Amino acid sequence: MTLDDFYAIIPAGGVGTRLWPLSRKARPKFLFDLLGQGQTMIQGTFDRLAGICGADHIVVSTGAQHVDAVRTQLEDLGSDAIFAEPVPRDSTAAIALATAVLARRHGDQIVVGSFAADHVIRDNDAFAMSVRQAVAAARAGYVATIGIAASRPSTAFGYIHQGRSLAQDVPDAADARLVTEFVEKPDAATAQAYLATGEYRWNAGMFVMRAGVVLDCLKQYRPNLYASVMAIAQAWDRGPQERQVAMDEHWAGIEKIAFDYAVAEPLSVAGGVAVVPGGFGWDDIGDFNSVAALLPSSSQSNIKILGDSDLVSYLDSAGDVVVPAAGRTVALLGVSDMVVVDTPDALLIAPRARSQEVKDMVSKLSEDGQESIL
Repeated sequence: MTLDDFYAIIPAGGVGTRLWPLSRKARPKFLFDLLGQGQTMIQGTFDRLAGICGADHIVVSTGAQHVDAVRTQLEDLGSDAIFAEPVPRDSTAAIALATAVLARRHGDQIVVGSFAADHVIRDNDAFAMSVRQAVAAARAGYVATIGIAASRPSTAFGYIHQGRSLAQDVPDAADARLVTEFVEKPDAATAQAYLATGEYRWNAGMFVMRAGVVLDCLKQYRPNLYASVMAIAQAWDRGPQERQVAMDEHWAGIEKIAFDYAVAEPLSVAGGVAVVPGGFGWDDIGDFNSVAALLPSSSQSNIKILGDSDLVSYLDSAGDVVVPAAGRTVALLGVSDMVVVDTPDALLIAPRARSQEVKDMVSKLSEDGQESIL
């Protein structure tokens, strides 16, 4: 059964600079099928959520330059279900605008959930069960998040510290627990200590809450951002001209801040955040090393990336991630655990272990005026 009062928001704004030169500003990673699953990352996200709330209850927040590509890939997306951002203002603004417009359309008692377009989820049924518990916690007044079981002492993710059980407070969310704090990405020793306690889960950035609750939180914690978003939301469905005037006046000046910092962290101090365990496999494809960990380790297993027929990636027997896309053969001799991404206008060669540093390299290229290849 679908959840009639639940609306899903898919923020699709990240460029994925750690996957450069494959992921670019003009064509970010969520538009690719990085793992050869037969659908792009945003298509997988949309289908997964449609099974929970229905396709007509899903909206997408994305950059204005990506609207056409998103519409092409998501044929069942509603005509009024895209929120186009002229410039990126991070997740709080994206979630807040979509929530404010949905609340004006359907009332502030609806439950909204934010789910990134570029996450890998294994076991959609288990995912749906976690979302349903999160919705139950949201109906009870909590901002709910879905925490992922920490399988290793990762320093790449933030952590959620779980507190007491909320089973008596929210009977339909038997596994929900109070969040005592959100913790930034730790060092290796701290991550190992977290793992040993069994009290911490990875923060996957999935949030489920009543529209009225999150808007009230924004009004309290980020009043200027709230005022700007509400002004845009008021004009949103009045026609393209009024919408554009409001966007031109307010959007660029909105504070650029992640939802975790703007709402989740301060609300957790007040005891208003719940965490539901995610009983499913989850990966955030943040860099080429994480792509490699998910690809089949066979030199015979070529994986096509949808939308670009000349892009083929594979993980060979030496552990090298190879993406030959410039119409030529890429041959590697005597190397292992390397990333080689060969595109028509840029070539990346790096050790897999340094995949996280690609973002820093992209920043350097930008400073050097190489915007044309970013």
